[in-house]
Amino acid sequence: MTTEQELKKKIGAQVINRDNVSYKLIGADGKTKKLFAMNSFGQSALRFFRKHVSKPIGADGRVKPGVLNHLAAYGVQIPFISGRFVNELNIANLMTNAGLAGLAGRMAGGSAAGVFDVIGVGTGTTAADAADTTLETETTDGGLGKAQGTVSLVTTTVTNDTNQVTKTFSVTDTKAITESGLLNATPTLLCHQVFAAINVVDGDSLQMTWKVKCA
Repeated sequence: MTTEQELKKKIGAQVINRDNVSYKLIGADGKTKKLFAMNSFGQSALRFFRKHVSKPIGADGRVKPGVLNHLAAYGVQIPFISGRFVNELNIANLMTNAGLAGLAGRMAGGSAAGVFDVIGVGTGTTAADAADTTLETETTDGGLGKAQGTVSLVTTTVTNDTNQVTKTFSVTDTKAITESGLLNATPTLLCHQVFAAINVVDGDSLQMTWKVKCA
């Protein structure tokens, strides 16, 4: 069994919320589009290519031409070897230093740290780090600009121990989304994660659910 310390080292997280962010992509026809969930080999391959190609996605939010750019954006997606296709993608989360300080401030009654109910997405491919304070390359157009989500308390282990924020983005352009974050209006970045590109096109609905468990 993986210990908490081993898990922290593996996913680079300060607070363990394993597979606590979900993505679901619905096409204009109302049908769910498959997303690729990478295994450890797939993740390793993606990190390798991104180490050598730092900006595979252009300013327009689309993957640049070329095989290496494609591999740095999507990684190696071979079912049963590097992962599998799923209807809903679940990814482990990282909480930032600024986010933890913001949570502490709210617990102390500080007015500076507002409610963490804003979800943003972007096209940055640098691995998420606890020192992050913003998304690397935030997307502001195509129906994907950061927006307030719906907040609720849900149960993971004990009653109402998890804060949940949900948002559905109505996409109006073609983009390759590779990062997302949970923020407040300040904006202070509470959580950040970077992943293999999710392709969205005009007419798609990108459903996102963030869960932060108090444990």
